[in-house]
Amino acid sequence: MLISFLSLILCLIPLHVLFAADTDKIERSIFPVQGKHVHGSSIVECPNGDLLTCWYHGSGERSANDVVIQGSRLVKGKNEWSPVFLMADTPHLPDCNPILFVDRQKQLWLFWIAVRANRWQHSVLKYRVTDDYSGSGPPNWKWQEIIILEPGQAFAETVEAGFKELKVGSGLWSEYAPPFARLIAEAAKDPVKRQEGWMTRIHPLQLPSGRILLPLYSDGFELSLVGISDDDGKTWRASRPIIGLGNSQPNLVRRKDGTLVAYHRDNGDVPKRIQMSISKDQGETWEVARDTDIPNPGSSVEVIALADGRWVMIFNDAEQGRHSLALALSEDEGATWKSKRHIEKVEAGAGGFSYPSIIQSRDGRLNMTYSWSVPKKGQTIKHVSVDPNWIGQ
Repeated sequence: MLISFLSLILCLIPLHVLFAADTDKIERSIFPVQGKHVHGSSIVECPNGDLLTCWYHGSGERSANDVVIQGSRLVKGKNEWSPVFLMADTPHLPDCNPILFVDRQKQLWLFWIAVRANRWQHSVLKYRVTDDYSGSGPPNWKWQEIIILEPGQAFAETVEAGFKELKVGSGLWSEYAPPFARLIAEAAKDPVKRQEGWMTRIHPLQLPSGRILLPLYSDGFELSLVGISDDDGKTWRASRPIIGLGNSQPNLVRRKDGTLVAYHRDNGDVPKRIQMSISKDQGETWEVARDTDIPNPGSSVEVIALADGRWVMIFNDAEQGRHSLALALSEDEGATWKSKRHIEKVEAGAGGFSYPSIIQSRDGRLNMTYSWSVPKKGQTIKHVSVDPNWIGQ
């Protein structure tokens, strides 16, 4: 009789009370789940407190010429993202990998790539910039240009020296490593190949000096480098390359002593780990990238330094698959990551959650966007907001 009474009471209690939502975690789909491919989002906070995000949308990626850059805005104080609007479109070419950035002068930048000949290694690096982006719709762009970097002969020399330091072909990689190293070293001598195919993925970093560092990578070379501007983006030049075994999509974060750390996606051989490199000269040159102990399935990662000095990492915490997406917290500038909590986690094959973009807004909260894809349901870009302390709870 008691059991029946309790069952009746439970039936009368709303499910959201029985299974209380995580009130510290705010989750929103930026637009309804749909059937097109949506990927590679980026998020920033505008000076007026709005959140602005973008991503690419179309029938596929590099092979689909209908791919465009779309965006949406979350007006400060609102609970729903605005209707989707167009951010950029290069007619008859795929537009991919958009990145948003607000510089020290409060200008908004959109960096992205237009893929020529449907091949990543022929991509053209483009940007738009404006100071008029506080309205309700898309930014009112004031200027658009392309960036052509000119890595010189030092690029080829650094590639050759880096592979020697990593001992490629001496048991570190597979039996195919020696021809890989020779092919890349030979391609590095070609001034045309050095200038094309540099792609965006992660937010730029502006140093206290004003220098802007734009992290870039190449699927042709399977290496990374940094675009450097010392005149607020008027001109750009290339750093020395960051050499590694499949180090891709670098993310830059600055230690208190000025050292720069680059975390990379791992496109190389097993073990699949986030790779890391160091620069002690404001991004001009970089140590070779080496494995950390943090798993990576070949998916991008982003690390940011919080206002209180702690670091936060958002990443797929597995060696295979993108079915698990986590936040990790470090109190010693990346030396250790003692706290971790999942944002998304399902069985392998049941969903994919990847390519995250993360910022700390002025209210102290973490705001992140990422690709959300579930079989038989569709795809969207998801927005999640949490307090940093949520990670360790």
